[in-house]
Amino acid sequence: MGVEIERKFLLKNGDWRKFVTMSSRIRQGYMQNDAHATVRVRLIDDEAYLTLKAPRSASGVSRLEYEYPIPAEDANGLLDTICTPPLIEKIRHYIPAENGLMWEIDEFSGDNAGLVVAELELPTEDTPYIRPDWLGEEVTGDIRYYNSNLIKNPYSRWKD
Repeated sequence: MGVEIERKFLLKNGDWRKFVTMSSRIRQGYMQNDAHATVRVRLIDDEAYLTLKAPRSASGVSRLEYEYPIPAEDANGLLDTICTPPLIEKIRHYIPAENGLMWEIDEFSGDNAGLVVAELELPTEDTPYIRPDWLGEEVTGDIRYYNSNLIKNPYSRWKD
């Protein structure tokens, strides 16, 4: 059993781009269910995963997460036939942070084009981290920014 502890932020500007060390193309979808968990299929370049996530804790920062590798062919089949459209399409950029941490910057395309968020996974909820100058408002607890909600209410439909 794993626990995902994650903080999510908007970005002030594009200064983060000069620190990117690697990028991956991600295609992911979610399966409808009546449980309080999310079931996600994710294709990262040529690697695929099936992930089950429990509801967030009271703090909104952590939740149980179970992730399993699956064949890429199976992931494509699930994304094309079973997952609820629209799919999440994004390029994830990686920026090393202090203490072995890694910033993940997601640039969305498709129905969520224009949305760019930074995420930082932490080993504990109270792990200290340095906020880079390019980091903007924290949106960790704002459900609009959850990938599982971006299929229901894509960024292109948001009103200012």
